[in-house]
Amino acid sequence: MGLYTKLPKDLQEVDVIIAGGGLAGCVIAGRLAEADPNLSILVVEQGPNNYNAPEVIHPALYPRNLFANSKYTLFWEGNEAPQLANRRPIVPSGGTLGGGSAINWMVYTRAQRSDFDSFNAPGWSADEIYPYLKKFETYHGQGEKEHHGFSGPVNVSGGTHRCKHAEDDFIQAADQLGYHELKDIQNLRDNNATERWLKYVGPNGRRQDSAHRFLHPKVQSGDYPNLHVLVEKQVIRVLLDDDKKAVGVEYQSNPRCLPNPEFMTAKQAPRSVRARKLVVCSAGANATPLILERSGIGNPEVLKRAGVEVIEDLPGVGHDYQDHHLTLYAYRTNLSQRDTINGFSDGRLDVAEAIRNQDELLGTNAMDASGKFRPTEAEVTALGPEFKAAWDRDFKNATDRPLMIIALYLCYYGDHSALPDDAQYVSMANWTAYPYSRGHIHITGKDVGDKPDFDVGYLKDANDIDLKKHIWAYKLQRDMWRRMNIFRGELASSHPRFPEGSKAAVIEKADGPVFTADQRMEYTAEDDKAIEQKVREIVTTTWHSLGTCKIAPREKLGVVSPELDVHGIKGLKLADLGVVPENVGANTGNTAFVVGEKAADIIIKELGLGGKGEAETAGEQVPARL
Repeated sequence: MGLYTKLPKDLQEVDVIIAGGGLAGCVIAGRLAEADPNLSILVVEQGPNNYNAPEVIHPALYPRNLFANSKYTLFWEGNEAPQLANRRPIVPSGGTLGGGSAINWMVYTRAQRSDFDSFNAPGWSADEIYPYLKKFETYHGQGEKEHHGFSGPVNVSGGTHRCKHAEDDFIQAADQLGYHELKDIQNLRDNNATERWLKYVGPNGRRQDSAHRFLHPKVQSGDYPNLHVLVEKQVIRVLLDDDKKAVGVEYQSNPRCLPNPEFMTAKQAPRSVRARKLVVCSAGANATPLILERSGIGNPEVLKRAGVEVIEDLPGVGHDYQDHHLTLYAYRTNLSQRDTINGFSDGRLDVAEAIRNQDELLGTNAMDASGKFRPTEAEVTALGPEFKAAWDRDFKNATDRPLMIIALYLCYYGDHSALPDDAQYVSMANWTAYPYSRGHIHITGKDVGDKPDFDVGYLKDANDIDLKKHIWAYKLQRDMWRRMNIFRGELASSHPRFPEGSKAAVIEKADGPVFTADQRMEYTAEDDKAIEQKVREIVTTTWHSLGTCKIAPREKLGVVSPELDVHGIKGLKLADLGVVPENVGANTGNTAFVVGEKAADIIIKELGLGGKGEAETAGEQVPARL
């Protein structure tokens, strides 16, 4: 089998090295192997092998990936942020084969047409990207066939379990507030509506991560002897020759995967492996810029402070960190244990027994309804002149752009032991589709273990536009909840601390919906301040890091060309969400799949592999029914 924790002695040079087995990296490895089985490929992944790991393949167990001891997740600690109530935000990312697709919440959403067009890069417009959007998926939904793919390796379905009455409640509550249901808003056009959401879950209830759909089947089959995977190894840097050509990578064992990390880190020495044709970095938007900087590629000021020799002056590396900013609010419901996935976290359901019995509840991410939302003109005006100016400039005439995405998750993500009673508590998620705030991530030293300088940038934009988005979304989702049939109260600790006597006060227990169809909550200026404070205390990541090595000209702080070549460096491409130059109004997993497919097609054509273009290689390696 071509999966190792130590490279064989006769495998010290390959044709292509993929540094980082992230979502896009696994797509690239699989597609290159299909195009030419004689091409020798090595994927170097810092995390462990995850083949058939329960936390990966069973969708309902994904909250386990939020635990600090998860071996499949990386947790990036940000710098202390005064605007976030002096917190140090934590940003998780995929720490195993398949990257984010192996640990994320499996939400199927696509970017909007204007998102791809905003990349302003040849080959990346919406019309040019559409074939790749269709290529990787086998769609099991109600959308129009012209917008979807039906022969790709990644299934998109409703999974094996849905909570229909909660789903209906969300849809009907939004409808009463003017946001109507559409059967498919993943067509790059529709917006300002709700949908009965699909997931990256197969009809058999298994997660559709890129490792299990593109990579593991090939490695397990034995039919691709030139496809190799090295796990538990951290890429330190890309090796460059005197002509600034990438010729390999230097790596070390990951201390997290060793029995005594402190002792082993002190003893180990870096090793290297060579690439004859190409090195591709696909370590994610957080890790890839750090690999570049340790390789001497980046802002000279950053490199000099870290003690790294400057090979290529490229100040855009790590510069434009973006994320979607998330707030979660919890509600008390009349749902049963079988309506939510809380039982797998609070111990009321036996995970091992559920797996043995192939419990259908394992085949859901507990998110059955969501929507893309825009405010009314009156609401825009009420948010102030600065907000209105930003709206008029960036949203008003771009009608496919949502301001916020709001989703119902039938899961509680906090400490279950601290809940006030045995009712089923669930979450409402609000997140900004196009935040104005920006941050950065940079190395502080030569070693992989040196803590990065990581500014998440949340709520740092001028005039607090991002903050006002969250205030508006909080009010909207709360108005939705108070008219839902499943509503039985609000978890006070997760909501703002409103002033005494406020009409917006939290209702901790209720016998059912408390609003009529046309009723709305009233808020004072003091109430708005309470919402603002709560947002600052809880706003967090959606795990959607991007933009740190963007496609753009060098003079615009770009790092790669539209062909994903690193400016000034030969034989080195990047392929992960770091290359995405502008944010997207969607969960970013779909965009990462597109980056992988597009990158693979670029490489196949440049290397002249097999004569296959993007159309011919669709869906070859895994039967869509699985």
